This record gives sequence, C-alpha cells and structure tokens, in this order.
Amino acid sequence: MIKMYGMVKTIRNSVVGQYPSCHITNRLEERRAKSRALRQERRRKPDKPDDFVTYEDSGSDEETPQQQEEILNTSYNICDFVRSRENNLLERRSYNFEQTTRYVLTHDMLRETQINLGYVNKVFCSKWLSNRQVVFGTKCNKLLIYDVNMRRVDAIPTLSANRVNHPEVQGGLHSIEINTSRSYLATGARNSADIAVYRLPTLDPVCVGENGHRDLIMGMCWLDDQFLVSGSKDSRLALWRINEDYMDFPDGGKESCPTFATINPLSIRDCRTAQRIRSLCFNKEFREIAALSLNGYIHIFNAETFKQKLSRKLPNCQDNVSIAYHSDGLYAIGCRSYTILLDTRTLQTIKKITSRYSGCGIRATSFEGNLLTVGTGLGMLLFYDIRAGKYLESSVNAARTVTLKCSKGIVYPEDEMDGFNVKYVPAIYTHCYDSTGMRLFAAGGPLPATLVGNYAGVWQ
Repeated sequence: MIKMYGMVKTIRNSVVGQYPSCHITNRLEERRAKSRALRQERRRKPDKPDDFVTYEDSGSDEETPQQQEEILNTSYNICDFVRSRENNLLERRSYNFEQTTRYVLTHDMLRETQINLGYVNKVFCSKWLSNRQVVFGTKCNKLLIYDVNMRRVDAIPTLSANRVNHPEVQGGLHSIEINTSRSYLATGARNSADIAVYRLPTLDPVCVGENGHRDLIMGMCWLDDQFLVSGSKDSRLALWRINEDYMDFPDGGKESCPTFATINPLSIRDCRTAQRIRSLCFNKEFREIAALSLNGYIHIFNAETFKQKLSRKLPNCQDNVSIAYHSDGLYAIGCRSYTILLDTRTLQTIKKITSRYSGCGIRATSFEGNLLTVGTGLGMLLFYDIRAGKYLESSVNAARTVTLKCSKGIVYPEDEMDGFNVKYVPAIYTHCYDSTGMRLFAAGGPLPATLVGNYAGVWQ
C-alpha cells in the first residue's frame, strides 16, 4: 500500500458490502494517539519561545460521528486515487501539490541538471512557461528559454523602441511576470528603462512600453490580465494597460517580421521616501501594491487609485532585495543576514528567520504553499515551513535540514577580479517551481558586480 498522507485524498464509496476497504476502526485510535503525541510535543517549552505561533485544528478527541465516518471512508492511498480517477467514479478526490513538493524535498529525491549557458552574465529572473519550458532573463539583456526534455537553450529577441529624448539604459532583465490567465509575459526591453510584453504561448511580440522610467526597471507585478505595474531605480512606479484593442500596430506586410506596438503608461507615481525601487508584489486580498526600496523601506500603494498609502522603515534591514506575498497575510523580505516576515495588515514584524549559515545573504524569496524557499548568496536553497516555524527537516537524515547545494557555475577568467579565486559558489538570484511542484529551476551567478559568469540548473 502506498500512503502519502496529505498528498492525495479520496473519500471512497463501498462497492461490495456496507463499507469500503479503507474502513478500519483502528485508524481512529491511531489518529488520536498521533494527536496526543503532537500536543505533548507542543506543550514542551522551548529554550527560546517563538514570537509568532500558529495553531491548527486538532479536534481528534472531539470529532462527531459523522466526521469519524468520513475519516474511516477516506483513503490516502495514491493507487486508490488513480484508480478512482481512471474509472471516473463518483468519489470526492483531492490532490495537494504542496505536499508533493515537501515529499520530494524531505526524501532527497531531487537531482540537479546543470545548464550550459556559455558566455552569459548572471541570470536575474525566471518563470516556468509550461512543465517543460522555463524562460529567464540575464544581466546582458538576453531572454532565453530552456527546454527540459530537449535540454536546449533558445534565445528570444528583445524588443526596442525609439526613445529620442532619453539616453538608452543598459542594465539587464531583472523581472519576468506572467498575468493571471497566462496570456501575456512582461519583462524588460532592450532599453532597460522600457517594458516589453509578449503573447503566450507563442511568445510573439505585443508591445514596448516607453516614457515610464528614466532608469533600470527592477520589479513588476500584474494586477489582473490587463494592468501591469513596474518599479525602477528612479524611485517611480508606472501603471500600464496591456489591451491589444487599444494598440496601433504598424503594417509590415505579409512577409515581414512580426510587428509590435508602442504604448505609454497610464500613470506615473513618485514613491516618496524611497531610494531605488528593488522589488514589487501584489496583495490580492487588500488590493495593494507593496514596493521594496534599497534604503530599507516598504511602501504600500492602493491598487485601485494608484496612490501611495504609507511607508514603513524595516527593522535593521540591510541589502534588502526581494519581497514575496503569501495569501495568509504575510510579506517575506530577504535581506543581508535573515528573512523578515511582516503582517500585511499592520506591517509589523512577525518573525526574523535567521540564516543557518554565516555570511549568507538572501537574494531571492518565494512561497510554494506554506513553504518559504530562500535563494542565498552562497549557492544554496533553504526551505522554511511557516506553519511549523522552522526549517524543513529531512526524512532521510533527521539530524539535518533540507538544503539544495548548487554547482559552482561558470566564471570567465578574463573578467576576473584581482586575487579572486575562480572556485566560487554562485549567488542564487532567482528560483521558481513548475505547476506540479516537482521541478525547481534555480539560477544566478557570481555575487561581485564586476565578475562575469552564470549558473543555471533544474532540480527534478
């Protein structure tokens, strides 16, 4: 019998007799015993109690007869789940992708496949297009696609518009975002102060957005299928509308290359108290845009009026470069030596998650369910369980936590700093899960800004 508790769940109906085969009364007593052991473990006072603790409904000893009957009729056997789905039985089935990610991580099932990118400088952003393709952008303004099955890297042409009144900015692609319906992909253009939008899944060019920023675009977030917000090092936010019905496409003829339109922002806002916008995220529940600036502030904008509501100084936060939003009402902010969890309602610090390794700067943060994934400056990926309040523990070796150590990547000696050792570990600037949670793409490059090099790999 294959049991993966929490991963699959099937409430079965009896085929022969009164009860299904999983209806075993001893399961209730086993459930109560596990619940009592868990409560005793929680009652033990730790040496240093947490500032923030969450509680789940235990209720094992107070379950109604109807609840007990449903528990006994519930199978966690993945074979029962597959058989019920294949036969299209009238049974309630559910699948938890988060548990899939936890299972492969805790059981040390992921293996790294390193990607050879050649002479490419630092990968800063990435997104999965499908279960076999991942797109990522680099510091040298290249937009690349990696096919996991074919193990091939293809380049997508970057878009450029005629900016007459402003000098061209070259700083690379720092953000890639896909809208809710997965119909558009937004990233930086050839001029790093412009945005470029592509149509999915074909990646045909749609438009270039200009006259929104004077400096490098560092972060983007979609508000819905049409409206996009970008943040830049010029400390400004720009609101764009991506609707092809309102765009003027030049007629290039039937045999010409695909054409694209040029658009201007609907609105531009100066972010007060900010010095260089570094990262953006959208709070769907409160309809707010959270912007992170390099001077240690978080700024909140109303997404409906596009007006700044407040700014808050982060506590002892240095080198803060990434922000992620969780639907339970949390912001995760990565900084030099720890990750901060903020309450989205009050912006008060809930917890400081210290790094397990000294000198381990946080370069990228993301949520996969209740699992916080952290990319570090030491070539490692760490995983923190926000419900349990601790780093994810290995099921193979109980004495250690789950850590993915990346390969060393590539540094080109001709651009090497004086006295710098080529045997380095890359900083993980970006990472992302595919839709199943079974594959993890991680990429980056050397931490010093003067070094040219890259790292990219798929864990599967």
